[in-house]
Amino acid sequence: MLEKIKQYRLGVAILALVLMASGLIVNKLSAPKLAENLVQGSGRMDGDLVNLNAKYAGRIATLNIHEGEHVSVGQSIAVLASPEYEAQKAQIEAQINAKAQELSAKKTELEIASKTIPETLSKAKANFSIKQHQREELGKNIASQTSVLAQDKRDLERIKNLYEQNLIEKRQVETATLKHQTSGDFLSSLHQKREQLSLAINVANSELIEATAHQKTLHVMSQGLEALRSSLKALEASKTQIEAVINEMTLRSSIDGVVVEKIANQGEVIGAGSVVATLLDPNSLYLKIFVDTKQNGNLNVGNDAVIFLDGKPNEPILAKVVRIEQKAEFTPKEVSVPSDRIQRVFALHVKPLSVQPTLKLGIPAVGVVSMDGKGLPMSLKNVPE
Repeated sequence: MLEKIKQYRLGVAILALVLMASGLIVNKLSAPKLAENLVQGSGRMDGDLVNLNAKYAGRIATLNIHEGEHVSVGQSIAVLASPEYEAQKAQIEAQINAKAQELSAKKTELEIASKTIPETLSKAKANFSIKQHQREELGKNIASQTSVLAQDKRDLERIKNLYEQNLIEKRQVETATLKHQTSGDFLSSLHQKREQLSLAINVANSELIEATAHQKTLHVMSQGLEALRSSLKALEASKTQIEAVINEMTLRSSIDGVVVEKIANQGEVIGAGSVVATLLDPNSLYLKIFVDTKQNGNLNVGNDAVIFLDGKPNEPILAKVVRIEQKAEFTPKEVSVPSDRIQRVFALHVKPLSVQPTLKLGIPAVGVVSMDGKGLPMSLKNVPE
């Protein structure tokens, strides 16, 4: 009896194994097969990483990010402190203020000189011209008075002869003598005036020379003013430059993206070019899959595709092939291929048509590409494992 029970149990066990093997065979034969126009591959999401670098050295005074945090274009990520640059800025600003005050004073001085010097020069020219004209008139008067004196002398001699002949009275001789003497005195005074006028002309000429020299000083003052303006512009350019450096000490995001890795910490001193954080632009995410050389010949950039995540097998993400590598490479270890005979494969970049919040850098996914845009599966269950 015991022997029959053992035989019965053995028979049941064999029957169970046969049924299990049959089920596996049926399941294998009934598993979904990929259509000939479709290409399947598994891989991980990849993307273009952006390093946020410090252009200048400094200490991180503020760090406003955490890994996984979303950032927007222009958002302040970190602020570097540099007392040296701030001190340079303060020094330049002090120099600018001093130059500006000096420039204002020189400008006022030039404005006053621009009015007074030409007026002085004009007056000096007019005075010199008047004095010369007066000398010319005086020369004419002297010539005329010389003629008068000569005539008075002739008249005096003639009257004296008449008096000696007792033809006229003595009173007429005295009158002629007085007139001759008066003419001589007047001529002497005219000569004195001419000497005085010559001295005045010399003085007027000196004033004219001095005023002309001052006119040249105006040009020198103008050149000095332009030199001050150039110096002030150079200082303002230096200020703009140092302000640009200080502005660069605030590190801002260049993309709308996600913080992948925070490399530096607040309080650290970093050098020029050091990476503070790594960012990712979600628009750049793509799935990298591999296909064999036979399939690659039928694929093109722009082919329609779908991406499936293991956690959401019934939510296909529409995508397109955006890149096909030109050179084959050895099959990566993590990539399964239909046959061990396939030693070289081509990489495909499959990019979603729109930004998907569920896609993250490094997450595994399955991609299916259609060679003719037809027959893309809508569920991961329809894709062979």
